Amino acid sequence: MNNSKKYVRDNHIVIAKNGPYMVYGKIPVCIQTIVSDKEGMSWDWEAGKTFRTANEYSLCRCGKSSIMPFCDDTHERTGFDGTETDSRLPYAKRVKVFEGPTLILSDAEDLCAFARFCDPGGKIWSLIEQTDNPEARTLVIREAMHCPSGRLVIHDRKMEQIIEEPLEPAIGIVEDPTMDCSGPLWVQGGILIESEDGHNYETRNRVTLCRCGASANKPFCDGNHATVKFKDGLLKG
Repeated sequence: MNNSKKYVRDNHIVIAKNGPYMVYGKIPVCIQTIVSDKEGMSWDWEAGKTFRTANEYSLCRCGKSSIMPFCDDTHERTGFDGTETDSRLPYAKRVKVFEGPTLILSDAEDLCAFARFCDPGGKIWSLIEQTDNPEARTLVIREAMHCPSGRLVIHDRKMEQIIEEPLEPAIGIVEDPTMDCSGPLWVQGGILIESEDGHNYETRNRVTLCRCGASANKPFCDGNHATVKFKDGLLKG
């Protein structure tokens, strides 16, 4: 694919029109697998294979590449429609707020990537009401911080600040064995994401980008990889 733009800025992702994610800067890429507890609930992340990358590389967005997670130009042969349909509203304007005794939960449901870390030990929307209990408070913070899409954000009521662990710039290739599918790209550490028309999406610590081609909220994941049973084949190696 001929990419006419050249970028010198590091930690930058450009969405090619009906094409891949063009990554600029030596951002590490590795498999991140969702590990379930004995009840089958999402409980932790397990880092796997790290892929060798250059200072510029492209990641598949259509879900059909034969060299996953990288692009092999299959999108050109299949007529992939990668039209970006996200509202582009900033996070603060798309959230519903849930208030608890010591914590406040912000929830942007349309960013859900169906990773399900909000469920174990009690659903986070119920637990937020119990955060005067230290155990419940700790679990709420844990569940929110494990959410890869940044749908869930926790605020400390007393300190009046977000509880957020800054992540190093990286891209995770999400795998979800419990649901028997592969998930989105987990973009971490405030990497700039630029649309095909030059719009800069809000830079955030955690976002998930669709790589199955089935999201109705492109470029972001909406969990449809689980519906279409998207599989990249990487866990077989």
